[in-house]
Amino acid sequence: MNKKYEKILVVFPHPDDEAFGVSGTLAKYIHEGAQVTYACLTLGEMGRNMGFPPFANRVTLPLIRKLELEASCRAIGIQDVRMLGFHDKTIEFEDPDHLDAQLDALIREIEPSLVITFYPGYSVHPDHDATGAAVVRTISKIAREKRPVIQCVAFSNDREQAIGKPDIVNDISKFLAQKLASLEAHESQFKVSELLGTQKVNDKEIVSRFGVEQLWTYSFID
Repeated sequence: MNKKYEKILVVFPHPDDEAFGVSGTLAKYIHEGAQVTYACLTLGEMGRNMGFPPFANRVTLPLIRKLELEASCRAIGIQDVRMLGFHDKTIEFEDPDHLDAQLDALIREIEPSLVITFYPGYSVHPDHDATGAAVVRTISKIAREKRPVIQCVAFSNDREQAIGKPDIVNDISKFLAQKLASLEAHESQFKVSELLGTQKVNDKEIVSRFGVEQLWTYSFID
């Protein structure tokens, strides 16, 4: 295993953000020996999906999303899950000093060599962009020689025109079972059976559709 990535900190705002973008990558790194901490800023309590058919309501949704997040992390193998207690759909309005202080404390405690988050400006949802911006802002205050690497998930339509092609392309085909189990854990948000249809995890189309995860290494200008 690459020793740079023995300790990994993942920072996303919502339960399920880990599932589509990096669950296979994290399962792969954990299989290779990495210790992963996932800091989830909110419980996704403002989400509109309540299950298919609905089994949650506005009152029960935060607990359900919390349990789903824990189940997803167990499926991936994530050893340490932190729920930071911010409110869904408000990350862009949080006091940046308060938000950055929470992230700085985590980074000082964990001392990760790799931090995974959203690419600010190219991640579609305001919470995603604000979370990525806070991570970049916090790490930019660390002396350059001591900064962890930042790898970002990006999926806006203009991402490649703006920031180029992803420089990290991970073949996670051996970890599709973990990825699909992570997705399946978020049953208030997805119905995995509809994603798979009658196909099995190792079928060619499923491997082609879900077997690669792409990230961008963030470059500081200073």
